[in-house]
Amino acid sequence: MVIEIKAPQFPESVADGSIATWHKQPGEFVARDEIIVDIETDKVVLEVVAPEDGNLTEIFKHEGDTVLSLEVIAAFVAGSAAVEVVSTSSGAPVSSPAAANAAEATPMSPSARKLASQSALTQDDIVGTGKGGRITKEDVVKATSDKASQPAAAPVASASQSMPGMIAPSAASPVASVVTGPRSEKRVPMTRLRKRIAERLLDAKNNTAMLTTFNEVNMKPIMELRAKYKDKFEKTHNGTRLGFMSFFIKAATEALRRHPEVNASIDGDDVVYHGYYDIGVAVSSKRGLVVPILRDTDQMSLAGIESSIRTFGERAQAGQLGLEDMQGGTFTISNGGVFGSLMSTPILNPPQTAILGMHKIQERPMAVNGEVVILPMMYLAVSYDHRLIDGKEAVQFLVAIKDMLEDPARILLEL
Repeated sequence: MVIEIKAPQFPESVADGSIATWHKQPGEFVARDEIIVDIETDKVVLEVVAPEDGNLTEIFKHEGDTVLSLEVIAAFVAGSAAVEVVSTSSGAPVSSPAAANAAEATPMSPSARKLASQSALTQDDIVGTGKGGRITKEDVVKATSDKASQPAAAPVASASQSMPGMIAPSAASPVASVVTGPRSEKRVPMTRLRKRIAERLLDAKNNTAMLTTFNEVNMKPIMELRAKYKDKFEKTHNGTRLGFMSFFIKAATEALRRHPEVNASIDGDDVVYHGYYDIGVAVSSKRGLVVPILRDTDQMSLAGIESSIRTFGERAQAGQLGLEDMQGGTFTISNGGVFGSLMSTPILNPPQTAILGMHKIQERPMAVNGEVVILPMMYLAVSYDHRLIDGKEAVQFLVAIKDMLEDPARILLEL
Protein backbone atom coordinates (compact mmCIF):
# COMPACT_ATOMS: atom_id res chain seq x y z
CA MET A 1 0.00 0.00 0.00
CA VAL A 2 1.44 3.37 -1.07
CA ILE A 3 1.23 6.09 1.57
CA GLU A 4 1.80 9.79 0.90
CA ILE A 5 4.32 11.40 3.21
CA LYS A 6 3.22 14.98 3.83
CA ALA A 7 4.73 18.03 5.51
CA PRO A 8 3.25 18.77 8.94
CA GLN A 9 0.44 21.24 9.48
CA PHE A 10 2.24 24.55 9.99
CA PRO A 11 0.84 27.11 12.47
CA GLU A 12 -0.73 30.29 11.08
CA SER A 13 2.42 32.27 11.88
CA VAL A 14 4.53 29.98 9.65
CA ALA A 15 3.98 30.35 5.90
CA ASP A 16 6.22 27.55 4.67
CA GLY A 17 9.30 25.47 5.45
CA SER A 18 12.26 23.93 3.69
CA ILE A 19 13.66 20.42 3.56
CA ALA A 20 16.68 20.37 5.89
CA THR A 21 17.84 16.72 5.88
CA TRP A 22 16.57 13.48 4.44
CA HIS A 23 17.55 10.75 6.89
CA LYS A 24 16.33 8.00 4.56
CA GLN A 25 16.61 7.47 0.81
CA PRO A 26 14.45 5.52 -1.66
CA GLY A 27 14.88 1.79 -1.16
CA GLU A 28 15.95 2.02 2.48
CA PHE A 29 13.95 0.21 5.12
CA VAL A 30 12.32 2.49 7.68
CA ALA A 31 10.92 1.37 11.02
CA ARG A 32 7.67 2.78 12.37
CA ASP A 33 8.14 6.21 14.07
CA GLU A 34 11.71 6.46 12.76
CA ILE A 35 12.61 9.97 11.57
CA ILE A 36 12.48 10.27 7.78
CA VAL A 37 13.12 13.96 7.21
CA ASP A 38 13.68 17.25 9.06
CA ILE A 39 11.73 20.29 7.88
CA GLU A 40 13.10 23.64 8.98
CA THR A 41 10.79 26.62 9.50
CA ASP A 42 11.54 30.18 10.56
CA LYS A 43 11.36 29.16 14.21
CA VAL A 44 11.82 25.42 14.77
CA VAL A 45 12.81 22.19 13.05
CA LEU A 46 9.92 19.75 12.60
CA GLU A 47 10.50 16.01 12.32
CA VAL A 48 8.48 13.75 10.02
CA VAL A 49 8.40 10.09 11.05
CA ALA A 50 7.45 6.89 9.27
CA PRO A 51 3.77 5.93 9.70
CA GLU A 52 4.51 2.18 9.42
CA ASP A 53 7.37 -0.23 8.85
CA GLY A 54 8.25 0.01 5.18
CA ASN A 55 10.32 1.76 2.54
CA LEU A 56 10.54 5.10 0.80
CA THR A 57 9.90 4.65 -2.91
CA GLU A 58 10.24 8.20 -4.20
CA ILE A 59 11.22 11.66 -2.92
CA PHE A 60 9.39 14.64 -4.44
CA LYS A 61 11.03 17.44 -2.45
CA HIS A 62 14.81 17.47 -2.06
CA GLU A 63 17.06 19.15 0.48
CA GLY A 64 16.72 22.92 0.24
CA ASP A 65 13.32 22.82 -1.49
CA THR A 66 10.47 24.90 -0.08
CA VAL A 67 7.38 23.05 1.12
CA LEU A 68 3.92 24.20 2.13
CA SER A 69 1.75 22.95 4.94
CA LEU A 70 0.51 19.37 4.29
CA GLU A 71 2.29 19.23 0.90
CA VAL A 72 3.21 15.74 -0.33
CA ILE A 73 6.98 15.33 -0.13
CA ALA A 74 7.53 11.59 -0.64
CA ALA A 75 5.91 8.24 -1.37
CA PHE A 76 6.09 5.38 1.10
CA VAL A 77 5.23 1.69 0.87
CA ALA A 78 4.20 -0.12 4.03
CA GLY A 79 5.78 -3.53 4.59
CA SER A 80 8.93 -4.86 2.94
CA ALA A 81 7.61 -5.18 -0.63
CA ALA A 82 9.81 -2.38 -1.92
CA VAL A 83 13.07 -4.25 -1.26
CA GLU A 84 12.08 -7.88 -1.47
CA VAL A 85 13.89 -10.11 -3.95
CA VAL A 86 11.37 -11.98 -6.09
CA SER A 87 11.90 -14.99 -8.33
CA THR A 88 10.98 -15.37 -12.00
CA SER A 89 9.33 -18.45 -13.41
CA SER A 90 12.76 -19.69 -14.41
CA GLY A 91 13.94 -19.49 -10.82
CA ALA A 92 16.46 -16.70 -11.38
CA PRO A 93 16.35 -14.13 -8.62
CA VAL A 94 15.36 -10.63 -9.76
CA SER A 95 15.44 -7.68 -7.42
CA SER A 96 12.50 -5.35 -7.13
CA PRO A 97 12.62 -1.95 -8.91
CA ALA A 98 13.63 -0.12 -5.74
CA ALA A 99 16.48 -2.53 -5.07
CA ALA A 100 17.58 -2.40 -8.71
CA ASN A 101 17.73 1.39 -8.69
CA ALA A 102 19.70 1.35 -5.45
CA ALA A 103 22.22 -1.09 -6.93
CA GLU A 104 22.86 0.98 -10.07
CA ALA A 105 25.12 3.45 -8.28
CA THR A 106 26.64 4.28 -4.96
CA PRO A 107 23.95 5.86 -2.77
CA MET A 108 24.31 9.65 -2.66
CA SER A 109 22.12 12.28 -1.05
CA PRO A 110 20.58 14.88 -3.40
CA SER A 111 22.63 17.72 -1.88
CA ALA A 112 25.83 15.67 -2.23
CA ARG A 113 25.00 14.82 -5.86
CA LYS A 114 24.43 18.51 -6.67
CA LEU A 115 27.66 19.59 -4.99
CA ALA A 116 29.64 16.83 -6.73
CA SER A 117 28.31 17.96 -10.08
CA GLN A 118 29.30 21.56 -9.37
CA SER A 119 32.79 20.40 -8.37
CA ALA A 120 33.21 18.18 -11.43
CA LEU A 121 33.65 15.08 -9.29
CA THR A 122 32.57 11.54 -10.10
CA GLN A 123 31.55 8.89 -7.60
CA ASP A 124 34.97 7.27 -8.07
CA ASP A 125 36.59 10.45 -6.72
CA ILE A 126 34.64 10.35 -3.47
CA VAL A 127 34.89 8.00 -0.50
CA GLY A 128 31.51 7.52 1.15
CA THR A 129 31.50 7.46 4.96
CA GLY A 130 27.76 7.29 5.48
CA LYS A 131 25.66 4.28 6.34
CA GLY A 132 26.22 1.48 3.85
CA GLY A 133 28.87 3.49 2.01
CA ARG A 134 26.49 6.36 1.29
CA ILE A 135 28.16 9.52 0.02
CA THR A 136 27.26 12.51 2.15
CA LYS A 137 27.66 16.21 1.50
CA GLU A 138 30.61 16.28 3.89
CA ASP A 139 32.33 13.54 1.84
CA VAL A 140 32.00 15.69 -1.30
CA VAL A 141 33.41 18.73 0.51
CA LYS A 142 36.41 16.66 1.68
CA ALA A 143 36.99 15.26 -1.78
CA THR A 144 36.85 18.77 -3.24
CA SER A 145 39.35 19.99 -0.65
CA ASP A 146 41.69 17.04 -1.32
CA LYS A 147 41.52 17.68 -5.05
CA ALA A 148 42.30 21.37 -4.59
CA SER A 149 45.29 20.61 -2.36
CA GLN A 150 46.97 18.39 -4.92
CA PRO A 151 49.92 20.26 -6.51
CA ALA A 152 49.55 20.93 -10.21
CA ALA A 153 52.29 19.52 -12.44
CA ALA A 154 54.29 22.40 -13.89
CA PRO A 155 56.72 21.86 -16.80
CA VAL A 156 60.29 22.66 -15.81
CA ALA A 157 62.92 23.12 -18.50
CA SER A 158 66.37 21.70 -17.87
CA ALA A 159 69.53 23.68 -18.45
CA SER A 160 70.14 21.82 -21.72
CA GLN A 161 66.64 22.78 -22.88
CA SER A 162 67.01 26.47 -22.07
CA MET A 163 66.87 28.85 -24.95
CA PRO A 164 70.15 30.52 -25.96
CA GLY A 165 70.81 33.66 -23.96
CA MET A 166 68.26 32.77 -21.26
CA ILE A 167 69.55 32.47 -17.71
CA ALA A 168 67.78 29.78 -15.66
CA PRO A 169 66.74 31.06 -12.21
CA SER A 170 68.25 29.34 -9.23
CA ALA A 171 66.05 27.23 -7.01
CA ALA A 172 66.32 29.76 -4.19
CA SER A 173 65.36 32.75 -6.34
CA PRO A 174 62.09 34.33 -5.17
CA VAL A 175 60.62 34.39 -8.66
CA ALA A 176 57.00 34.23 -7.48
CA SER A 177 54.99 33.91 -4.30
CA VAL A 178 54.02 30.26 -3.96
CA VAL A 179 51.15 29.29 -1.65
CA THR A 180 51.56 25.88 -0.11
CA GLY A 181 48.96 23.84 1.70
CA PRO A 182 45.20 23.60 1.17
CA ARG A 183 43.20 26.81 0.75
CA SER A 184 39.71 25.42 0.75
CA GLU A 185 36.45 27.29 1.01
CA LYS A 186 33.09 25.98 2.05
CA ARG A 187 29.87 27.58 0.87
CA VAL A 188 26.66 26.47 2.55
CA PRO A 189 23.19 28.00 2.32
CA MET A 190 22.00 30.00 5.31
CA THR A 191 19.40 28.09 7.31
CA ARG A 192 15.87 29.42 7.51
CA LEU A 193 16.27 29.91 11.26
CA ARG A 194 19.46 31.95 10.77
CA LYS A 195 17.79 34.03 8.04
CA ARG A 196 14.81 34.68 10.29
CA ILE A 197 17.10 35.71 13.16
CA ALA A 198 18.89 38.11 10.81
CA GLU A 199 15.59 39.60 9.64
CA ARG A 200 14.35 40.15 13.20
CA LEU A 201 17.60 41.70 14.38
CA LEU A 202 17.69 44.04 11.39
CA ASP A 203 14.05 44.92 11.95
CA ALA A 204 14.78 45.76 15.60
CA LYS A 205 17.66 48.04 14.61
CA ASN A 206 15.76 49.82 11.85
CA ASN A 207 12.26 50.13 13.35
CA THR A 208 12.87 50.92 17.02
CA ALA A 209 14.45 53.84 18.86
CA MET A 210 16.80 51.53 20.73
CA LEU A 211 18.93 52.87 23.54
CA THR A 212 20.99 51.07 26.20
CA THR A 213 21.71 51.97 29.81
CA PHE A 214 24.34 50.23 31.96
CA ASN A 215 24.94 49.55 35.62
CA GLU A 216 26.94 47.10 37.69
CA VAL A 217 25.99 44.76 40.49
CA ASN A 218 27.97 43.29 43.35
CA MET A 219 27.43 39.53 43.05
CA LYS A 220 29.06 38.67 46.39
CA PRO A 221 25.78 38.46 48.40
CA ILE A 222 24.19 36.06 45.91
CA MET A 223 27.36 34.00 45.60
CA GLU A 224 27.61 33.64 49.39
CA LEU A 225 23.91 32.76 49.65
CA ARG A 226 24.24 30.22 46.87
CA ALA A 227 27.33 28.64 48.41
CA LYS A 228 25.56 28.38 51.78
CA TYR A 229 22.33 26.82 50.57
CA LYS A 230 23.11 25.07 47.29
CA ASP A 231 23.45 21.58 48.79
CA LYS A 232 20.28 21.89 50.85
CA PHE A 233 18.45 23.47 47.90
CA GLU A 234 19.42 20.61 45.57
CA LYS A 235 18.40 18.01 48.14
CA THR A 236 15.07 19.71 48.91
CA HIS A 237 14.12 20.21 45.26
CA ASN A 238 14.94 16.74 43.91
CA GLY A 239 18.30 17.44 42.32
CA THR A 240 17.56 20.90 40.93
CA ARG A 241 20.67 23.05 41.25
CA LEU A 242 20.55 26.63 42.44
CA GLY A 243 22.01 28.91 39.77
CA PHE A 244 22.19 32.65 39.18
CA MET A 245 19.52 32.91 36.48
CA SER A 246 16.61 32.28 38.84
CA PHE A 247 17.65 35.26 40.98
CA PHE A 248 17.78 37.51 37.92
CA ILE A 249 14.40 36.34 36.67
CA LYS A 250 12.71 36.88 40.04
CA ALA A 251 14.37 40.31 40.38
CA ALA A 252 13.37 41.26 36.83
CA THR A 253 9.78 40.12 37.46
CA GLU A 254 9.46 42.37 40.51
CA ALA A 255 11.06 45.26 38.61
CA LEU A 256 8.56 44.73 35.76
CA ARG A 257 5.73 44.88 38.28
CA ARG A 258 7.00 48.26 39.48
CA HIS A 259 7.58 49.58 35.94
CA PRO A 260 4.71 48.29 33.75
CA GLU A 261 5.83 50.26 30.67
CA VAL A 262 8.91 48.00 30.47
CA ASN A 263 6.55 45.00 30.34
CA ALA A 264 4.49 46.58 27.55
CA SER A 265 4.66 46.38 23.75
CA ILE A 266 3.78 48.66 20.85
CA ASP A 267 1.09 47.51 18.41
CA GLY A 268 0.69 50.10 15.67
CA ASP A 269 -0.50 53.26 17.39
CA ASP A 270 -1.47 51.41 20.57
CA VAL A 271 0.48 50.51 23.68
CA VAL A 272 -0.36 47.07 25.07
CA TYR A 273 0.26 46.75 28.83
CA HIS A 274 0.57 43.10 29.80
CA GLY A 275 -0.88 42.03 33.13
CA TYR A 276 1.31 38.92 33.24
CA TYR A 277 5.04 38.22 33.19
CA ASP A 278 6.31 35.89 30.47
CA ILE A 279 10.09 36.14 30.35
CA GLY A 280 12.11 34.73 27.48
CA VAL A 281 15.57 33.30 28.12
CA ALA A 282 17.94 33.43 25.15
CA VAL A 283 19.48 29.99 24.55
CA SER A 284 22.24 29.17 22.08
CA SER A 285 21.67 26.02 20.01
CA LYS A 286 23.45 24.33 17.10
CA ARG A 287 21.01 25.92 14.67
CA GLY A 288 21.10 29.43 16.14
CA LEU A 289 19.71 31.56 18.94
CA VAL A 290 16.28 30.61 20.28
CA VAL A 291 14.23 32.24 23.04
CA PRO A 292 11.94 29.84 24.94
CA ILE A 293 9.43 31.49 27.26
CA LEU A 294 8.92 31.03 31.00
CA ARG A 295 5.22 31.68 31.62
CA ASP A 296 3.91 33.57 34.67
CA THR A 297 7.27 33.97 36.35
CA ASP A 298 5.62 35.85 39.22
CA GLN A 299 4.05 32.54 40.24
CA MET A 300 7.16 30.39 39.76
CA SER A 301 9.56 29.36 42.51
CA LEU A 302 13.33 29.54 42.18
CA ALA A 303 13.41 25.75 41.84
CA GLY A 304 10.73 25.84 39.14
CA ILE A 305 12.67 28.45 37.18
CA GLU A 306 15.95 26.55 37.39
CA SER A 307 14.31 23.29 36.36
CA SER A 308 12.52 24.89 33.40
CA ILE A 309 15.68 26.61 32.15
CA ARG A 310 17.65 23.36 32.29
CA THR A 311 14.90 21.54 30.38
CA PHE A 312 14.74 24.27 27.74
CA GLY A 313 18.52 24.14 27.29
CA GLU A 314 18.51 20.37 26.78
CA ARG A 315 15.61 20.52 24.33
CA ALA A 316 17.22 23.38 22.40
CA GLN A 317 20.43 21.40 21.89
CA ALA A 318 18.40 18.39 20.76
CA GLY A 319 16.28 20.52 18.41
CA GLN A 320 13.10 19.58 20.25
CA LEU A 321 11.67 23.01 21.08
CA GLY A 322 8.20 23.57 19.66
CA LEU A 323 6.58 26.75 18.40
CA GLU A 324 4.45 26.92 21.53
CA ASP A 325 7.63 27.14 23.61
CA MET A 326 8.76 30.34 21.89
CA GLN A 327 5.59 32.24 21.08
CA GLY A 328 4.71 35.32 23.10
CA GLY A 329 6.91 36.74 25.81
CA THR A 330 6.83 40.21 27.38
CA PHE A 331 10.52 40.59 28.33
CA THR A 332 13.81 38.84 27.51
CA ILE A 333 17.02 38.09 29.40
CA SER A 334 20.23 37.28 27.53
CA ASN A 335 23.29 35.92 29.34
CA GLY A 336 26.42 36.57 27.29
CA GLY A 337 28.51 36.03 30.41
CA VAL A 338 28.45 32.26 29.94
CA PHE A 339 30.62 32.81 26.83
CA GLY A 340 32.93 35.29 28.57
CA SER A 341 31.34 38.59 27.47
CA LEU A 342 32.29 41.43 29.82
CA MET A 343 29.95 44.04 28.33
CA SER A 344 27.59 44.19 25.35
CA THR A 345 24.53 45.96 23.98
CA PRO A 346 21.67 43.44 23.66
CA ILE A 347 19.27 43.91 20.75
CA LEU A 348 15.52 44.10 21.33
CA ASN A 349 13.29 41.13 20.63
CA PRO A 350 10.25 42.77 18.93
CA PRO A 351 7.49 43.45 19.77
CA GLN A 352 8.98 43.58 23.27
CA THR A 353 10.29 46.98 24.32
CA ALA A 354 13.17 45.97 26.62
CA ILE A 355 15.81 43.29 27.12
CA LEU A 356 18.24 42.66 29.99
CA GLY A 357 21.82 41.64 29.25
CA MET A 358 23.85 39.71 31.84
CA HIS A 359 27.62 39.43 31.60
CA LYS A 360 30.70 37.79 33.04
CA ILE A 361 31.37 37.97 36.78
CA GLN A 362 34.82 39.45 37.24
CA GLU A 363 36.70 40.54 40.34
CA ARG A 364 37.46 44.26 40.34
CA PRO A 365 38.76 46.76 42.90
CA MET A 366 35.82 48.76 44.26
CA ALA A 367 35.68 51.66 46.73
CA VAL A 368 33.61 50.61 49.77
CA ASN A 369 33.36 53.03 52.72
CA GLY A 370 36.57 54.74 51.71
CA GLU A 371 38.52 51.51 51.28
CA VAL A 372 39.50 49.53 48.19
CA VAL A 373 37.88 46.09 48.25
CA ILE A 374 38.09 43.33 45.64
CA LEU A 375 34.53 42.31 44.75
CA PRO A 376 32.95 39.99 42.12
CA MET A 377 31.18 42.47 39.86
CA MET A 378 28.89 42.06 36.86
CA TYR A 379 27.95 44.68 34.30
CA LEU A 380 24.22 44.80 33.52
CA ALA A 381 22.72 46.34 30.39
CA VAL A 382 19.11 47.17 29.56
CA SER A 383 18.30 48.02 25.95
CA TYR A 384 14.90 49.65 25.54
CA ASP A 385 12.64 51.25 22.95
CA HIS A 386 12.80 54.98 23.61
CA ARG A 387 9.50 55.46 21.80
CA LEU A 388 7.74 54.03 24.84
CA ILE A 389 10.25 54.00 27.70
CA ASP A 390 11.94 57.18 28.89
CA GLY A 391 15.49 57.15 30.21
CA LYS A 392 14.27 57.76 33.76
CA GLU A 393 12.09 54.62 33.78
CA ALA A 394 14.82 52.51 32.16
CA VAL A 395 17.43 53.59 34.71
CA GLN A 396 15.04 53.09 37.65
CA PHE A 397 14.12 49.65 36.31
CA LEU A 398 17.78 48.59 36.15
CA VAL A 399 18.53 50.07 39.59
CA ALA A 400 15.61 48.09 41.04
CA ILE A 401 17.14 44.87 39.69
CA LYS A 402 20.54 45.86 41.07
CA ASP A 403 19.15 46.60 44.55
CA MET A 404 17.31 43.27 44.75
CA LEU A 405 20.34 41.28 43.60
CA GLU A 406 22.58 43.00 46.14
CA ASP A 407 20.04 42.24 48.87
CA PRO A 408 18.82 38.73 47.91
CA ALA A 409 17.10 38.26 51.29
CA ARG A 410 14.13 40.01 49.68
CA ILE A 411 13.83 37.23 47.14
CA LEU A 412 12.07 34.27 48.70
CA LEU A 413 14.15 31.05 48.52
CA GLU A 414 11.17 28.77 49.19
CA LEU A 415 13.30 26.12 50.92
